[in-house]
Amino acid sequence: MTEQIADYYKNIITSLGEDVTRDGLQDTPKRAAKAMQFLTRGYQQNLEEVVNGAIFESDNDEMVIVKNIELYSLCEHHLLPFIGKCHVAYIPTGKVIGLSKIARIVDMFARRLQIQENLTKQIADAVAEVTNAKGVGVIVEAKHMCMMMRGVEKQNSTMTSSVMNGLFRSSSATRAEFLNLVRD
Repeated sequence: MTEQIADYYKNIITSLGEDVTRDGLQDTPKRAAKAMQFLTRGYQQNLEEVVNGAIFESDNDEMVIVKNIELYSLCEHHLLPFIGKCHVAYIPTGKVIGLSKIARIVDMFARRLQIQENLTKQIADAVAEVTNAKGVGVIVEAKHMCMMMRGVEKQNSTMTSSVMNGLFRSSSATRAEFLNLVRD
């Protein structure tokens, strides 16, 4: 698979007018192929493997929040990075998820070709599925290179997307608590 992707990169670089035999570019197609495979490794993962049974009994029924989870993804429209952070909260119903597993869920979906709106929903749906929570709230804040490096070239723009389900949607107090706790 790496060789096939490298051949595509070689064709792209050549089509741009570059000489792929020059010293600095000789190994670039292979390096780019390996980088793309790494950046999209989420396609080789699934929720069951990522969670790996790390669901634990708990009598806690108060909000659990993991905030400022770094994320790196690729815009599905331009294949350019978007970089940001994610805040995830849920209200347990007898089960909690291992702390690192929330970050792994974020990474699994971020490491696919994405739009931020779908990424946010995928994370919320996955956390809800594995925890059976009373509610899940997810906020993603990111800077998009497709908006910064090309097109409108706005360097200071940040996109924020959120998904609130269960109590986070039906209870304004729960939603307000979450929003207040994730403010920096």
